[in-house]
Amino acid sequence: MTWRDGVFAQIQAMTGPQGPGSGKVSIEQLCAVSGVSRASYYRCWNTTEPMIEETALRDRIQRLALAHRHYGYRRIGALLRREGWCVNAKRVLRIMREDNLLCFRKKAYVPATTGSDRGWRVYPNLAHRMVPMAPDRLWVADITYIRLERAFIYLAVVLDAYSRKVVGWALADHMAASLALAALDMALAARRPLPGHLVHHSDRGVQYACADYARRLDEAGVLPSMSRGGCPTDNAKAESFMKTLKTEEVDGSAYRDLAHAKARVGDFIDEVYNKTRLHSALDYRSPMEFEEDGLWTASRRPQPLQPQQLSPN
Repeated sequence: MTWRDGVFAQIQAMTGPQGPGSGKVSIEQLCAVSGVSRASYYRCWNTTEPMIEETALRDRIQRLALAHRHYGYRRIGALLRREGWCVNAKRVLRIMREDNLLCFRKKAYVPATTGSDRGWRVYPNLAHRMVPMAPDRLWVADITYIRLERAFIYLAVVLDAYSRKVVGWALADHMAASLALAALDMALAARRPLPGHLVHHSDRGVQYACADYARRLDEAGVLPSMSRGGCPTDNAKAESFMKTLKTEEVDGSAYRDLAHAKARVGDFIDEVYNKTRLHSALDYRSPMEFEEDGLWTASRRPQPLQPQQLSPN
């Protein structure tokens, strides 16, 4: 931090949290004492404080949207205003759209397998009753956000539902389909699943519904599956991992930038979660131990999925 930045921070602290002119001491007096011009102070304030406020608002919207999965932007806006945020519906709508928090909805009399509002196909839920008995029979995928001081970055993961092992992940400062594709490509390269043996399950986010993602699954011989409308528990294994990640790594951490976050999150996934963290659902073994304990063998190599195993919903 430079001397000038320190002066600006001191002025902001003395003028109050609501911005210039909200404290008891005037901006003119503080700028005169500090030896900086009012124009310089306002330029500094405009480049830092709105960004910090926007990041804090995005974080709160993310948390409210996760806690109230059936609320649209109007209800989320009402909750924000109850908490004292000065925000209108258009701003909430913009942020929720940018952060992919607006769920796909079926149109009247249109089955779930038809296109959504954006024209992408919504696939039936093939994983609802699946109980994988070996690795690479069912993968689950999801995306979450990680907060930096003044921005958000996004993590896409692919887990093997049999062992809860993270088989692919990617971290970036955007939520484009390329983020989810990078995680999928890592998983495919690491596991090399046999065509026709694997179901890939996700929510209805545009990253998974888009043509590029569907094409990549088809090229690998992987069957796509998506959660049912209004059933957030359909992707519970992926969301459980996200909760573990937030609780045991992200919360309480102060990441400097994308590179720092990628190193820390990657170390947690590869060295802690996959190798050493014990899971009650795995009889208190780590995902890697569970796969290596001989619970499945080459003599019991899984056969291609049969139609009766893939009844949707």
